[in-house]
Amino acid sequence: MSIFVDLLTSDSFRKNNQLIRAALTTFCLTLLVVGQMAGQASSLPAAPSTGAPSVLGGGFGAPPLGTPNPTGSATMPPARLDQTDVTPQRSEEQRQAQAKLAPQPVTTQTLSEFQQVVAGSTGRVLPIFGAGLFNATPSTFAPVDNIPVTPNYAIGPGDELRLQIWGQVNQHGSFIVDRTGSIDLPEVGTVHVAGLQFSQLSDFLKSQIARVYRNFDLNVNLGQLRSIQIFVVGQAKQPGSYTIGSLSTLLNALFASGGPLPQGSLRDIQVRRGAETVTHFDLYDLLLHGDKTKDVRLEPGDVIFIPDVGPQVAALGSVTTPAIYELRGEKSFNQVIALAGGLTNVAAGSRARVERIYNHAQRSELDVDLTTSDSAPVQDGDIISVGSILDRFQNAVTLRGNVANPGRYEWREGMRISDLIPSREMLITRNYYLRHDLQGQTNADYGANPSEGSLGINTGAVADAAVDRGIVGANGGGNAVGATLTANNSTFSATTDVILSAPDIDWDYAVIERQSATDLTTSLLPFNLAKAVLDKDPSQDLALKSGDIVTIFSEADIRVPSAQQTKFVKLEGEFAASGVYSVRPGETLRQLLLRAGGLTPDAFLYASEFTRESVRRVERQRIIEYADALEGEITARSASLASSALTDRDAAAAQESGAQARATLARLRQAQPTGRIVFQLKPDAQDITAIPDLPLEDGDRFVVPKKPVNVSVQGQVYYANAFVYQQGKRVKDYLHLAGGPDRNADRNREFILRADGSVVSHQYSSFGQRALFADHDFDDIALLPGDTIVVPPTVEKGSVLRNLTNIATIIEGFGLGAAAVEVLK
Repeated sequence: MSIFVDLLTSDSFRKNNQLIRAALTTFCLTLLVVGQMAGQASSLPAAPSTGAPSVLGGGFGAPPLGTPNPTGSATMPPARLDQTDVTPQRSEEQRQAQAKLAPQPVTTQTLSEFQQVVAGSTGRVLPIFGAGLFNATPSTFAPVDNIPVTPNYAIGPGDELRLQIWGQVNQHGSFIVDRTGSIDLPEVGTVHVAGLQFSQLSDFLKSQIARVYRNFDLNVNLGQLRSIQIFVVGQAKQPGSYTIGSLSTLLNALFASGGPLPQGSLRDIQVRRGAETVTHFDLYDLLLHGDKTKDVRLEPGDVIFIPDVGPQVAALGSVTTPAIYELRGEKSFNQVIALAGGLTNVAAGSRARVERIYNHAQRSELDVDLTTSDSAPVQDGDIISVGSILDRFQNAVTLRGNVANPGRYEWREGMRISDLIPSREMLITRNYYLRHDLQGQTNADYGANPSEGSLGINTGAVADAAVDRGIVGANGGGNAVGATLTANNSTFSATTDVILSAPDIDWDYAVIERQSATDLTTSLLPFNLAKAVLDKDPSQDLALKSGDIVTIFSEADIRVPSAQQTKFVKLEGEFAASGVYSVRPGETLRQLLLRAGGLTPDAFLYASEFTRESVRRVERQRIIEYADALEGEITARSASLASSALTDRDAAAAQESGAQARATLARLRQAQPTGRIVFQLKPDAQDITAIPDLPLEDGDRFVVPKKPVNVSVQGQVYYANAFVYQQGKRVKDYLHLAGGPDRNADRNREFILRADGSVVSHQYSSFGQRALFADHDFDDIALLPGDTIVVPPTVEKGSVLRNLTNIATIIEGFGLGAAAVEVLK
């Protein structure tokens, strides 16, 4: 090994090719590292674990960056590094050998004891101000090529000089300053340059070359700079020795070593050079003022010492930067608030609450007036909390609900409701105009399928349905936005459907919410909106107080009496004047039909369909309840099958059966009932006097078709289809036309879905239907126009899956209502 060292340091070798020198240098350094590792592996001291990313870059032949040197590495020859390299010289093998001995690194999540006390007292974890600067290594500290060198930079061993000469002689080359501080210039000889400042280098070299040549000029620059070794000790996250670039400063080394521990000071970071302390660096100067004038350039052998943290206080609440701050000369609370960026614009006055540790024995509370200078001085461990102002408005009243512009308004002495709502136009919501304007758009504006339903705002029963679906909340000032008046059965185009653009106002009831200044209880003061706003009735036009909340309701927010509701009813089909009608107070279905001109001669009342939104909601709820009951049965049955499975195949089959049952159950939950009310009219009914004279609700829909000419056969038959109605033909006749029931049919559970919505089942036809059909059995029942024969599949008793699947199929395929579902149970 000594042979190679002698070869590297010989004068003859320094004149040889630079590439050969670099290769041999790398080889010798590798042998040195391996030799040291073998001799020191058993005696290496504990060092921080490695693996931190390179902060300031690595040079040619340099070990990975961000790792402290092991003991003894200072004797290693300096590696060739970039000018900003920070390279702890420790090999991967050494790091692995020390892994078990190395203490765990302190993470950014580790809390100091004071942080834990603050968190326990305030309920929030405050960061240590400035510590987050070292949480992640910024990419801006990567090495930068060809950065300028200051004129006072001192040349030393390891620096690369790039020299170019022209004139009487033309030469150029790169020269490395050797350990003696010299370079060898061709034809000139050895020139000692160590200790020269960069600004002096050009004149000095010119004077040396002038001893040999005349009439020339030269340019000198620095290439690769030397590396230096420094030490980071004290309360550092990764203490140790570091090999860094010769242009590195204190801040560069701090970032490379991970900065101080939570127990380390950020305000008195020292650089010691021999027996002298070069600087006391306060990181707060950089963080708060951008001042880094005390960030000195490091020299070989410098020691960066991070002492223990000084006195600390916590500042939180309405301050700009809540955190834990280290004190360095700050005595007053205002100085601490200034460190935290001052008070925010919502800070409550100038008082602060202080939690103080008294004589290291007990804790106490202290109120501090920040406007005076005679308050007690701040102490180590103080927790300073600055409150924020209350959200109370001094002179304001709030208007909300069914109004155009909800919000806060200025309150004045003697102000009344009519002053807050001076005109009825203030009660028209913005949604009204929005949806009113949408109704004037073209078909393309509504999408490709206008039958999906139009945008609209509903009132009464339909609005109640919107509330049930979570679309609008009471007193929320919103509008019940949901389905159209015809729910899911609209046959009208979205551009021609007649709907309310907004729910009508509840003119009979509005309310003032007021808090008592005496006992802080809240009371409601109802008033008649129409009398207050329209009539200016003094008994209803109540005086307002500051802080009052005035809420205006619509018929969608609170269900008003039926006589006061705005009701739209749709008449479709065989009417003299089909359309959407506004129902008059107390008007019944018969009265509305008379006002609409009655029926046409082609009307078939027996097959009429009357649907109501409130009934649809009840039916929907029953389906959900039925599905919930089935879900419990499926769960119990699946558990029973799984426990009784003898083989893996049985277990897999039970699991698959349960999965299929739940998938079918999900389809059942999505089934939408029609909300149809069966009138039980006689087949020959022709006059509106046969129609029940029932009161109307908002959203009712009455459809009277022409007389159908077909009878349908559906289910487990060979040819499910619709057949031409022939008077007198019976169930067996139409089943014959459909090919008869197939092998999977359940003949005992056949039923007829009449055109009027009623159901006649096979199992009850011999009892409940005997009075109507005499001694005829189910096959002999005569069919009427529009009737449907349903032949269900055979359902195995006790098979939850089959039963559920068939029920869901019938509901989805035939569109039956809740009445048919009850029959199938």
